[in-house]
Amino acid sequence: MEKLEWEPLTEIQGRMEAEVIKSYLEAEGVPVEMFQEAVGHHIYPVVVNGLGRVQLFVPRERLAQARALLEAYLRPKA
Repeated sequence: MEKLEWEPLTEIQGRMEAEVIKSYLEAEGVPVEMFQEAVGHHIYPVVVNGLGRVQLFVPRERLAQARALLEAYLRPKA
């Protein structure tokens, strides 16, 4: 069986924005896993002092593609 290795892509402040980026990347064919400290997600939706930080991970072999897509997503629209 092939071992899937995940690499960190970015950290987002706030679960809602992280979910939007995750959906965008998955729509482009890039699998995404999210990690957030439990206290920042389950007690109440905290977005200050780092508790609202969500880390996004992608498969190592898709990292370059994910970075390019993230850059395009975050680029200001003219």
